[in-house]
Formats: sequence, C-alpha cells, structure tokens
Amino acid sequence: AMAAERALAMATCTAPVNIAVIKYWGKRDTDLILPINSSLSVTLHQDQLKTTTTAAASRDFTEDRLWLNGKEADVGHPRVQACLREVRRLARKRRGGGEDTAALSLSYKIHIASENNFPTAAGLASSAAGYACLVSALARLYGVEEELSEVARRGSGSACRSMFGGFVQWQRGERPDGTDSLAFQVAPETHWPELRVLVLVVSGEKKPVGSTAGMQTSVETSPLLKHRAEVVVPERLAQMMRHIRERDFEGFGQLAMRDSNQFHATCLDTFPPIFYLTDLSRHIIALAHRYNAHHGHTKVAYTFDAGPNAVIFALADTVAEFVEVVRRSFPPATNGDQFIRGLPVGSATLSQELVAAVVTEPLPGAVQYILHTKPGPGPQLVDDPSQHLLGADGLP
Repeated sequence: AMAAERALAMATCTAPVNIAVIKYWGKRDTDLILPINSSLSVTLHQDQLKTTTTAAASRDFTEDRLWLNGKEADVGHPRVQACLREVRRLARKRRGGGEDTAALSLSYKIHIASENNFPTAAGLASSAAGYACLVSALARLYGVEEELSEVARRGSGSACRSMFGGFVQWQRGERPDGTDSLAFQVAPETHWPELRVLVLVVSGEKKPVGSTAGMQTSVETSPLLKHRAEVVVPERLAQMMRHIRERDFEGFGQLAMRDSNQFHATCLDTFPPIFYLTDLSRHIIALAHRYNAHHGHTKVAYTFDAGPNAVIFALADTVAEFVEVVRRSFPPATNGDQFIRGLPVGSATLSQELVAAVVTEPLPGAVQYILHTKPGPGPQLVDDPSQHLLGADGLP
C-alpha cells in the first residue's frame, strides 16, 4: 500500500555507448528489429559518453511526455512506444495478471527525460545509449528484472548491446518472433585493462542518410551485403571472439579495420550508393596504415560507423604517441587546450623518422577534438535523488 500513497514514483539510470567491431547492418524484420547477421561491440566508459534517463509515473499525470536534452519530443514515436509496451507487458506478466497493490499502477501516465553528455546523431551511437537507458529506467520503475536486451532491441538494434559492459555479442537468432535475438557479454570490461579508445570527432553534424533507411536500401539492393551476412560475418565473429579472449591486439585490430572497410563497401554497393566516409575519414585511414607500417605491426586500429567520426583502438602505451601524430596531422584550429578530452593523455616526442614517414600534408582544424576513453560497464542505477532529470512535479 506504500506506493499508492506516494504521489510520484521515479527512477534514474545511465547507459553507455557501444562501438561495433563486427558491424550490424541490415534487418530481416524491420518491425521486431531482427538483424541479418550477428554483431560484436565494445561498450565505452560512461565517464566520457553516457545517456542519463529519468522515468516517473504518477496518478496526477494526464498524458505520457518525453524530453530529450531539455526539449519536448514525440512520446508517440513507434520505437519509444514499443519499449514502453514491452516493459509494461513484462511487469504485468511478473505480477501474474493480479494487481499488486504495492506495485506501481500500469495505468499511470509516464514522464521521461533523457540527456546525452555528447552530440546526438553525430555518428556517436546515441540511439543505442538512449534506448538502453530508457529500458533500464522503465524496468527499474516497474520492478522488472527480466532479459531486457530483447526489449532494448525494439528501440534500436544496437541498443541491445549497450545493456552490457565490456565486450558484447548481439546474437542474430533464428526464431521469427525474435525471442532468441539477444545480447550477451563475451568478456567484462576488466578483461583487457590496457585497451584504449580514441574518438576523433570530425563533425558534430547529422549524417546524410539515417541508418534505418540506409540499411534497408542495402538489404534490398546490395549482393555484397548478402554475401557478408551469410558467409563473411559468421567466420569473423568466431575469430574476433578468439582475439578478445586472448587479448591479441594484432588480430583484434586488423579484423576491426577489415570489417569496418567491408561495411562501408556494402554502403558503396548499395544502389543508389551511400557515403558515410568523407575525404577526411580516408585521410585518417591512410594515417593509421602509415603509422602501423612505420612500426611494423598493428598499433592502432580504426573503425567507422554510419558517420565520418573515426574510432581508434590502441593499447595504453601507444596513446600518447598516436595522439601527437594526430595533432601534427590535424593541427587544432583554436581549441588547443580543448583538443583532447576525456582520460588524460601523456606527452610524447616524435622521432624525425616517424614524422617524415607518417605525417604528410597537415590539415589544420579538420579534427574538432579527440575523446580518450576505454571499455566500461553496462547501465547503472543512479541512487542520488539530486541527479534526477525530473523534479518533484514530474517536469524537467
């Protein structure tokens, strides 16, 4: 009877961004969001990139409402509704159909506020963090603890991978109802403590073709994508799991680069073709290959999602030198002090040989900033009431 007295029930969670190293591109069911192939990702640390979401329910609310980064947004969006519906369904099932008086009434309207500490839709996987966070907060609010990656998947495919920390596989599944299309952790973030991630932010702009539309055009028109999903990915997935298990950076890095390149090749093979890589992305790719060639082995590995920002994997002992190489190649325009964000980066001196071999024509101002981060944990519950994004009145 406690909850019946409370005017307002509220829960706040944070959730991480993830970066796929074996890419997801293409759905076999657009409504249930079932992929044509399995994928594998690294969850990034929430100290650098996270979504925070507060969900509140009250008998006094007259309608469902949603705020994204402080602006009211469409709560009727089909994917938001799918997540709400699924969490409420699980809550109903958990209560065995009977109305538990202590539990939150499922008929109450709900207010949701969500904020990113990074630019939305700039190729930084904001939908993955956003829907993982939405589902985590709703599940907490309604007291649901079931398999939640399946629910998050209904919001955004890649969101199911943000339900776990460390290294995560989204299993394609076989069943038409999607009940076996789930994410699971391959290894925790503590498994590979030396692994570091550099996000080279080249543009905070929205992408030219959204992933949702882009990938379905690819499914319909690209024979390369069909070959990729059926033949290439299953083999690569097994290899990548082995490289991660063995902490083999050479293998991990090479395969991440090859898979990124093949994903972008399928975009080019789509008709009409889709271009997510820019001239600048290609400069960064060439730079990484020159750097690795100079050292005689794979020290940095790039991967690009559906946007121009580069994500670079490296081991901790490589970070300072490579960041200096990037700084020389893309000298910061004005924000010299703000050029490196996130985890601290040591200073490095570059040998003349390295500069001559690796740094070609500098492109000033081309890279806005570098975000230094590392693998991190899955969604977290925020206990501190001062961190709620909604006030006692249920408004931001």
